[in-house]
Amino acid sequence: QVQLVESGGGLVQPGGSLRLSCVGSGFAFSSYSMRWYRQAPGKQREFIARVSTGGNPNYADSVKGRLSISRDNAKNTVYLQMNSLKLEDTAVYYCNVYSYPRDYWGQGTQVTVSS
Repeated sequence: QVQLVESGGGLVQPGGSLRLSCVGSGFAFSSYSMRWYRQAPGKQREFIARVSTGGNPNYADSVKGRLSISRDNAKNTVYLQMNSLKLEDTAVYYCNVYSYPRDYWGQGTQVTVSS
């Protein structure tokens, strides 16, 4: 079955960096676009980045220039490099893949930006 396992979250000061990882299994990883979402306390889950099967990225406007998504198909892993972190980046970050007929989600990894 499809499984997504995120890691790399933690506590970081404003302006700091983190790299999140998500390992996928149970599906042909290289054949699927992969996405990252986040959910801040009291808010809806929001899309932040996608990487195509060919490695082409696209981003939500709120994170352009600070976050970078990439993938390593040999490791079945998608990454989210997060730079210049802000207080408002505090959220649980989720990895996502859509494999017909449904979305699959990881368990999430907490990112807390605080001084």
